[in-house]
Amino acid sequence: MTSYKQLEVQFEEPNPKKWCVPLKEDVFVKFMNKGNFITHKALCEGSLFSPLLFGKFFDPSDAFPLWEFDSDVLLSNAKSSNNNQYKVDWIQTETDYVLKTEIPGVGKGIICVSVEDGKVLEVSAQLRLKVETGTKDWRAGNWWEHGCVRRIELPENADWKKTEALMSNGDHKFLEVKIPKIPPNICDVP
Repeated sequence: MTSYKQLEVQFEEPNPKKWCVPLKEDVFVKFMNKGNFITHKALCEGSLFSPLLFGKFFDPSDAFPLWEFDSDVLLSNAKSSNNNQYKVDWIQTETDYVLKTEIPGVGKGIICVSVEDGKVLEVSAQLRLKVETGTKDWRAGNWWEHGCVRRIELPENADWKKTEALMSNGDHKFLEVKIPKIPPNICDVP
């Protein structure tokens, strides 16, 4: 049986230096052609971090309104063409928004779950622990050379201050993020 550990969820103010360099499709293709095994595994199709997760290129550092879409519908074309390699799922229940995903290729990398300005859920993984760019923050500049990210817009009724994240302890890393919904006010119901 797989055991899980609680990850600390960071609550951050917007940082204009973070993710300031967008990942373009041509840059991604060149990077993957020269990338190493860990990079390929972390950014491969089917990974939460892949720019090709939704069947066409989408910069994972741009916030995406994930919970506005059903995972089976959004990933249907990609799943059928890739033999169900996708290990990402999201649902919403009456009480919560839930994201479940395998985190491939991270190994000893640093996984971070944060909520920016109460509006964006951010899952990032620093893969290269030494950053030679002269900056202390790997997320500035060409961030894809040092790690990966997926930024997700939170719905308006997400109780983001109560976000919880669990990471498996086994060889295969699985992440589950749960964001409670703000209950509707009884007085608001007609």
